[in-house]
Amino acid sequence: MALDKLLENETQQEIEQIRAQAQARAEEIVAQAQERARTLIESRTRQLDSARQAELVRARSAADLDSNAQRLSASDSLQAQAFATSEGYLQGAAQSPEYPMILVRLLEEALTVLPGARVVEAATAEHGAVHQALSQLGRSLEVRANEQIRTGVRLVGADGKSSVQNTLLGRLERVRGELAPQISRLLAE
Repeated sequence: MALDKLLENETQQEIEQIRAQAQARAEEIVAQAQERARTLIESRTRQLDSARQAELVRARSAADLDSNAQRLSASDSLQAQAFATSEGYLQGAAQSPEYPMILVRLLEEALTVLPGARVVEAATAEHGAVHQALSQLGRSLEVRANEQIRTGVRLVGADGKSSVQNTLLGRLERVRGELAPQISRLLAE
């Protein structure tokens, strides 16, 4: 019986060794799996945090772009209103008592460019002021109706081919490009 016991003890020891090795191997596998899981979780967490940060940056950029677009749109709208108000004021100047004096200046400037002018074209409503201005200048030119020439005059040469236009609205249009940045700056302030 002693041999049976001895074999049983040896077998029992081998079983215990195998169990201990299996337990150690299982613990090692579990530890490796836990480490892989922790690394994977940390990696995914970093990816998600990076993606969230990128989305925040994109959202801020989109908000900034939208804000700038709205600011530009408002500035453009206010600038258009400023020019429309100016145009209205200049068109109203044609009804003022000082308008013949303004036309004297416009005619003088136009006559320096086209001294041989024979005809003055202007809107019908401005003919009275044109006649007064010509009288003040001591000039007698034919005055013709041209409803497209408002707030000023268009001189036509003797040949009928050469002409020069000098109007308040035309001047405003010529300086529009120069004034636009200044108006934008003022609106931004």
